[in-house]
Formats: sequence, structure tokens, C-alpha cells
Amino acid sequence: MLIDRFGRAIEYLRLSVTDRCDLRCNYCLPKGFKHFEEPDNWLTFDEIERVVAVFARLGTRRVRLTGGEPLLRRNLPQLAARLSALPGLEDLSLTTNGTQLSRHAAALRAAGVRRINLSLDSLRRDCVAEITGSDSLPKVLEGLMAAKEAGFAPIKINMVAMQGVNEQDIEAMTAFCIEHGFILRLIEAMPMGDTGRSAHYLDLQPVMRRLCQQFDLVEQAKSLGGGPARYWSSRDGSFSLGMITPISQHFCATCNRVRLSVDGTLYMCLGQEEKMELRPLLRAGIDDAGLEAALREAIELKPERHEFREQPQKLVRFMSMTGG
Repeated sequence: MLIDRFGRAIEYLRLSVTDRCDLRCNYCLPKGFKHFEEPDNWLTFDEIERVVAVFARLGTRRVRLTGGEPLLRRNLPQLAARLSALPGLEDLSLTTNGTQLSRHAAALRAAGVRRINLSLDSLRRDCVAEITGSDSLPKVLEGLMAAKEAGFAPIKINMVAMQGVNEQDIEAMTAFCIEHGFILRLIEAMPMGDTGRSAHYLDLQPVMRRLCQQFDLVEQAKSLGGGPARYWSSRDGSFSLGMITPISQHFCATCNRVRLSVDGTLYMCLGQEEKMELRPLLRAGIDDAGLEAALREAIELKPERHEFREQPQKLVRFMSMTGG
């Protein structure tokens, strides 16, 4: 097992396959941003499979494909099929903005992806256009329904809740997810880069109390996936609502994940700078024993916690550079 200095088992890898995206969500990428990683620096599918195989041998059981928008990476279902076949890997999932999902849902399902998280911050077309820089809601909803038809379960809707932007849409999104059998997850905006720091942070604690009363929700003990969300559910168990609260109630003590960016940089914490660059090691011919030792060394760098509240100006990289 990969155990960090604070006794946390690292069993979850978030794997970015591209830093490019066809949307420009204003809390993630600045308008006009063009400083994307060169394709020659992307990890190849062979390199990705090799790294994930070593992670799996060391006890990592969950891998989530992220971006940017991961469905912009050509032949992604082929990579998914290779990863889902790796010994020890128990859960392969995907986070997407949904714009390309209608074309790829069936192939992803056949390739072994079992769960999908879809980013959707409002059901109002004008609000989505304001946040994403694109009139994308019809395509996203089409992709969402294609995923449901393809048999993905559960499907989680990730909604970044922002004060004065979409906070008035939370109840409508809750009702929508209840209607369609989706899990809703509300997420506090994180101060990553200038875009994240200007994202109209909304404290979700009072929002959760309001929703519990309005929809008669009760807190549930079990986790739904390997991530940091805390969940509430309807009394009959037919609907679940999660909260991810890195600012108002951080979850660092139970953090079980690291992130691998498209260029092979392994980040130990979303809110800190500790990292290890794996691409130079891979392309210099490191063997599997050396790669395993490098991963163990990297995990020793994992910090105890982020400092989003104490030092919101600290992190200069954008969310898309880290990967999901």
C-alpha cells in the first residue's frame, strides 16, 4: 500500500488525459487562455497504462479520468479498456462537461467505465452560457441522457455553487436530479489561480441545512464513491445529495488521492505545490522497480492539508493544469 506520512492510504488516482477543454468555465480557465501543454509532452497511452499498473500493484483501487475535458483526447475509450483490464483496479470512472458525451457514452460503457460525474452548474441556458462561455446546455443535457440510456450508474451531477451566480438554481437542480435518479453534488469554489479566487465563493453549510428541511433529507453514513463528498439522502433512499466543502469544512484528514496531470506531473494536493515529474523518468527508461520507488518517494511529499482559507493567494496554477 501507498501510505503517506500522516497514515492516509492513497487508493485513488485522478488521471488527467488532457488540459484542453471546449468550454471556458469562469472558475477554471480564463478567457483567451492559450498556454496549453504541447502534445509531445502528453503521456502516451502506453506510459499512462504503465503508471496506473504500478499504482494498482501498490493498492490504488480507483482511477478517475479527468481533464480539461477528457473526451477531447482522441481514442479515449481505447485507453479506458486498457486500464479497466489492469489487475487490482476495481473502479474506473470519468468526469466530463458532457458536450461530447452523446457520441461516446456507449463506447465508454463498453470499455469498462462504470460511473460518470457530469459538471453542470445550472439548468438555465443563459446562466450556463455565462459560466461556460458557450451556449452548451442543450448538448450537455443530450449527453447526460445518453449516459443514462447507456446504463451508467450512478450518474453524479457536479454543481459549483456560486453566490449571486447560480445559488438560486440549487433547488431546481435538486428537483431535476430527484426526477431523473441522479446524485447531486454541490461544490464550493476553490481559490485556484485568479479565476478560482474570483468565483463568488458560497458557504454551503447554510445551504445544506435549507435543503435538508425543504427536501426532508437525512445524513447518511456511507460514502458513495472514493471522493471527499459527505452525503444526505431522502428517507426512502431514492435520492442522494453530496457536499464537497474544501473551504467551510475541509476533508484533508481523510484525503486518499493524488492527481496525475497530462504531462506526467504527479500532484500530491490540489491546494499545494508538492509534486513529482514522472515523464522524464519514464522516457529515460526507468524500470518498474524504480517507478514503484519513485511513487513511494512522491507520496512522502504529500502535505497534511491545503491552505485555501489561510492563504487563498498561494496557488497560481489553474484547475485545468492540475486535472479535475
